[in-house]
Amino acid sequence: MADGLVEYRRKRSASRTPEPVPAAGPLPRGGDDTFVIQEHHARRLHWDFRLERGGVLVSWALPKGVPDDPRRNHLAVHTEDHPLEYATFEGEIPKGEYGGGAVTIWDRGTYECEKWTDDEVKVVLHGSRVAGRYVLFRTGGDNWMIHRMDPAAEPMPELIKPMLATLGELPPPDEDARFGYEMKWDGLRAVTYVDRGRLRVLTRNDREVTGSYPELRALGEALGGTRVVLDGEIVAHDRAGRISFAALQSRIHLRDPAQVRRLAEQVPVTYRLFDLLYLDGRNTTGLPYTQRRELLEALELRGPRWDTPPYSRGSGKDALAAAKEQALEGVLAKRLDSVYEPGRRSKNWIKVKIANTQEVVIGGWKPGKGRRAGTIGSLLLGIPGPAGLQYVGHVGTGFTRAILEDLDRRLRALERKTSPFVGEIPPRDAKDAHWVTPKLVGEVWFTEWTRDGRLRHPTWRGLRPDKSPDEVVRES
Repeated sequence: MADGLVEYRRKRSASRTPEPVPAAGPLPRGGDDTFVIQEHHARRLHWDFRLERGGVLVSWALPKGVPDDPRRNHLAVHTEDHPLEYATFEGEIPKGEYGGGAVTIWDRGTYECEKWTDDEVKVVLHGSRVAGRYVLFRTGGDNWMIHRMDPAAEPMPELIKPMLATLGELPPPDEDARFGYEMKWDGLRAVTYVDRGRLRVLTRNDREVTGSYPELRALGEALGGTRVVLDGEIVAHDRAGRISFAALQSRIHLRDPAQVRRLAEQVPVTYRLFDLLYLDGRNTTGLPYTQRRELLEALELRGPRWDTPPYSRGSGKDALAAAKEQALEGVLAKRLDSVYEPGRRSKNWIKVKIANTQEVVIGGWKPGKGRRAGTIGSLLLGIPGPAGLQYVGHVGTGFTRAILEDLDRRLRALERKTSPFVGEIPPRDAKDAHWVTPKLVGEVWFTEWTRDGRLRHPTWRGLRPDKSPDEVVRES
């Protein structure tokens, strides 16, 4: 029998590459039933599709991976046969060597052969990520196409609305073990869609912000051929290394590419991942929280600007104490057996706050005095109620000069002649007020609610462009 690995050995040297390079000799015989798909980060990302046949792995390079829809065929470039030992190979081929780059196993399993000729190969794959009938057919020279013969896998959804939590207290001791506890990250909620390296980031109100956070693009490359929808929080850190919503404010509204690049270096963000909603042809929202977390953690998403923080089963008091120690906003208690409810505010997720915060709608502003003359002195705030926007007080602290300049520009564009609030406003608060159409949502810290429904001692935290006015509710 001719040595089928001559070309393979010609391109490689065992002294320079970690790949298996068997000596010349008789080929081993297997069951002709093994397949492997390896993700190969060479000069260009591609996937190597290999079928065991006659003592070697017959191989094709797939620039776009294995198709999951019978309506779209993918190019498959026939390459040299590989040794059977390559079916378990993962590693880094040195730069400068043939195929230099990282190789990982994307899927492997067994296959059944239905047809094998020089121009057509028809197989049934049984893998953990790929399953079904496929055919490879030659179109000319080493160029082939690969076609899925079975119906399409479940497509990646265009939009999954994020599930929301309700405000509450820690579950009672007899319920504690039924909950998982996560830190409540103080940032921007974001659902991310990754399709074979292409990444799309959407905020809670479905606004795409992919271009605003270029440091997250590498997450798409890290996921390679994985098709996935992830849920998490984009956060920034202050100079002391603490998570800071104020620090994130400088990144939220940027559109100019040059400014985005500069701020990405000065105030880089991190994407904290806590849920997985779709994975390689399967919608996972109907799975329990524990299974979704297992699938998420199996992806091992820990990189320079993204990570998967752990959660704890039970021990809610310890989780809350850890949040206080880290100066975080609080914790999220999530029922372990709960499914993901897109777009719903569910009692299966409970946010337990350490500090009082409240989302508010801006209905007007008052001019500043003294050092603030010529700009905004305070903002007039409301919360939507059954009859309309209810006045809840004004805030005049927590602003930087840059924040005031940004607010001044935005609010002047929304000016109107009449108050947007229903009911009476204290004359002192209404005096000299500039009214605005209530479109901007912000957030404040405060000490407590007064008996007449006002915020006591509020401090401005920042705008919330990820939220719309009709979503704002009184939370405490």
